Amino acid sequence: MTDLWIFLGTLTVAYLVPGADMVLVLQTGTVRGRWHALAAAIGLGISRGAHVVLAALGLAALLKTSPIAYEIVKIFGSLYLVWLGINILRAASLLPEPGMMAGKQPASYRGDIGRGMLTNFLNPKPLLFCSVLLPQFIRPAGGDVAAQFLFLGIVLVFVGFAFDTMLASAGSALGRFLRCHPLVQAIQKWMFASLLIGFGIRLALSGRPQ
Repeated sequence: MTDLWIFLGTLTVAYLVPGADMVLVLQTGTVRGRWHALAAAIGLGISRGAHVVLAALGLAALLKTSPIAYEIVKIFGSLYLVWLGINILRAASLLPEPGMMAGKQPASYRGDIGRGMLTNFLNPKPLLFCSVLLPQFIRPAGGDVAAQFLFLGIVLVFVGFAFDTMLASAGSALGRFLRCHPLVQAIQKWMFASLLIGFGIRLALSGRPQ
């Protein structure tokens, strides 16, 4: 039980660190509303679950030992984050779209889920994070190792989705606030775009974990 609380504390700290996932959910909630932000959060959850499975299969070791494989994934992830940031800059406004708020436009939840999946999956570091973190809390004397890995992976995905749910609500509230404050809306637009582009550049310049 003590190990579980330590694991939860570690996850909490990790999810509180600002990153592309956090900005994506906030930005989606601001522009498209809470339900679309939750769709993006589902995409993030799917990707995190995939990382857990890949870590369990040992594929994370490939990225850690193969510079070429790591660089390929890292470059695609960097370009995708920069592309998201540029799209925000090109948007006419970060205000919630009127038709969307009134329910007049068809919802593209599939696109939101896809953005969530790609934002997380094209970053090799979450996969390496899973491969390093999860084995530290596996106890061979505690029973089936695969079952323990599965349980910890479910906890990791659930905690991440809980944080993303709060961010989705915060983004939705931010969107309502921005409708009354155009100047703040413009600043927020540049901030979201700059953060995503900055995360992309940081990922591109980061070295491979040893």
